[in-house]
Amino acid sequence: MSRLITVTDGTKPIYDIAIEQDFSLLVEKFNELGFKNRKIAIISDSNVAPLYAEAVKTELSKTGNQVFFYSFDAGEKNKNLDTVQDVYEYLVLNHFDRHDCLAALGGGVVGDLTGFAAATYMRGIDFIQIPTSLLAMTDSSVGGKTGVDFRAYKNMVGAFHQPRLVYMNMSVLKSLDDRQFNCGLGEILKHGVIRRPDYFEWLLANVEGIHNQDPETMEHMIEESCNVKRIVVENDQKEHGERAVLNFGHTLGHAIEKLSGFSLFHGECVVLGMIAALKISMERGYISTSEYEKSREVFASFGFPMTVNNMTAEEIVATTKNDKKMDAGKINFVLVKPFGHAYVDSSVTDEEMMDAVKEVLA
Repeated sequence: MSRLITVTDGTKPIYDIAIEQDFSLLVEKFNELGFKNRKIAIISDSNVAPLYAEAVKTELSKTGNQVFFYSFDAGEKNKNLDTVQDVYEYLVLNHFDRHDCLAALGGGVVGDLTGFAAATYMRGIDFIQIPTSLLAMTDSSVGGKTGVDFRAYKNMVGAFHQPRLVYMNMSVLKSLDDRQFNCGLGEILKHGVIRRPDYFEWLLANVEGIHNQDPETMEHMIEESCNVKRIVVENDQKEHGERAVLNFGHTLGHAIEKLSGFSLFHGECVVLGMIAALKISMERGYISTSEYEKSREVFASFGFPMTVNNMTAEEIVATTKNDKKMDAGKINFVLVKPFGHAYVDSSVTDEEMMDAVKEVLA
């Protein structure tokens, strides 16, 4: 089984997303990019590298290019400028130039950090994404948004830099535990809420196949989610308008994630943020009570935590003020009106957020 999605800039192709069952076609897909007698640096982390770095290095070595490998300590705490500087130094010491290539092998932290390093090293070199988490496959590896955290501020430093290729080996998802797997499902469910109610219904109907990682079910799910994101990104590559709808659930979700000390996973926090955003949408009359309640039931059916403790509504709302989605002192909040159609609203008040976030406080 194999699927291919082509991402365009609205007129011409930019890169392909290859959805495969193993790494066997990585050489073929990479060779299509035209790199000859160059250097490739695989950038990974201490969790992923022991599992897949050697296999990927073996495959990329077959391209005839010289393959290097660099790993950093895993975790969101290392997604920062210090780690980026370490990557720069490794590239400098190994004489990488702007005609060489980086390969991000890992989850969202690795992809975001490697993409940012590629965007800024020698004013920009090429990179490819080899995502190993469900979250990275269906969200962060697609769209060209790269970045790192700055001190206490999540994703505050970044750049738009499109990959040359996204290669997904679905078999690596077997190495994820349930929480890591669910982390990606949070973003996947978001795609249904913001643009595809029919896909949202399909996800509910296929809970068992998804949790069992049935290959055909997984392939269809990843393709559908990537296509939702592809269409939004093609319409607005640099987030001047429509692309911001992909932040649904993220404003309050990021605040919860930060206040939890990152003990809660990103996808879990996005779901909590979506519950609050849907509550505001319901209170404004944009969606029905039944749609709100059904959404909560769907989230619960996938095993997501539905409440959070050790933080207050006041703390959560105050933390949103440091969000990069602020515009002239106002939050660009994403609501749905109706279900399946997300839009950006700058009129959401602190009081509305405060009331809504109480829905997810234990």
